[in-house]
Amino acid sequence: MIKNMPLSAMIGLFFVCLYFAMAIFAPWLAPYGMAEVVGDVWEPSSAAHWLGTDNIGRDLLTRMIYGGQTTIYIATAATILSFTMGSVLGFLAAVLGGWADQLLSRSVDLVMSIPSLILALVILSVMPVTVPILIVVMGVLDSTRVFRLARAVAVDINAMEFVEAATLRGEGRGWVIFREILPNALSPLVAEMGLRFIFAVLFISTLSFLGLGVQPPLADWGGIVKENKDGIVYGIGAALYPAVAIATLAISVNLVADWILNRTTSLKGGRG
Repeated sequence: MIKNMPLSAMIGLFFVCLYFAMAIFAPWLAPYGMAEVVGDVWEPSSAAHWLGTDNIGRDLLTRMIYGGQTTIYIATAATILSFTMGSVLGFLAAVLGGWADQLLSRSVDLVMSIPSLILALVILSVMPVTVPILIVVMGVLDSTRVFRLARAVAVDINAMEFVEAATLRGEGRGWVIFREILPNALSPLVAEMGLRFIFAVLFISTLSFLGLGVQPPLADWGGIVKENKDGIVYGIGAALYPAVAIATLAISVNLVADWILNRTTSLKGGRG
C-alpha cells in the first residue's frame, strides 16, 4: 500500500506524522516550559530560541509545540465525536425511514441553518470555556455535516440486494448498520473525516483568535497568532509561524485523504 503511494501523498503523510509526533511528545521536545518567560519581547531567532520569542518573551518554538498539541488534540477529539454521532444517527435515519428520518433530518437542517461560528460564539459566551466544552460544542455542531453525508450514502446502500438479503435473513438493525452499511460507507466517510479534521483545526484556531477558544496559559496556534499579530506591523513574523503550521497541516491531511479516497472508491459488497 505504501509502496504505490504517490509523492504528494507521501509528503502529506510525512507532515501529518511529524505534527502528530510533535503533539504526542511535546513535553519531551519543548526546550522550555509552556508559559515560561525566557527572554525579551520578540527577540529574533538565535541558538537559544530557534524561532525567537513572543510578545511577552516566551520561547516561540515551545509555544508552537504545545500549541500544536492542544490544537491537534481538540480537533481530533471533536472530529471523533462528530463522526461517531453523525454517522450513527445518519445510518439510523436511513434504515428507519419514515417519521424518524424526517425528525432527525429536519432537526439537523434547523441547526445547519445557523452559521456554525455564530452559534458556537453564542454558546461559548454563556458557558465556561474549557477544553471539554470546546470539544463537545465543536463535535455536536460538526456532526450535522457528517449526518447529511452518512444518511445520503446509507440510503443508497440500504437499497442494495445484499442489505435486503440480510433483512430477509432476520438480521436486526444493528447488524445491518454495522455489518452491512458501515463497511461500504467507509470510503466517503474517511475522505470526509480528513476534511472535517481540518475544519476543526481552523474552527478552534478561529475561536481562539476571537478570544473564545483555548484560554491562557494554554497555547494553541490560533491563540499564538492573536498574541503576536501586532508584531507584523513592525516586520516581526512571530504570528506567521502558526499560520504556516495550520496551512501545512491542512494541505497534508487533504493529500492523504484524497489518496485514501482514490484507493477505496468502489463498494465492497455485503458480508452476507
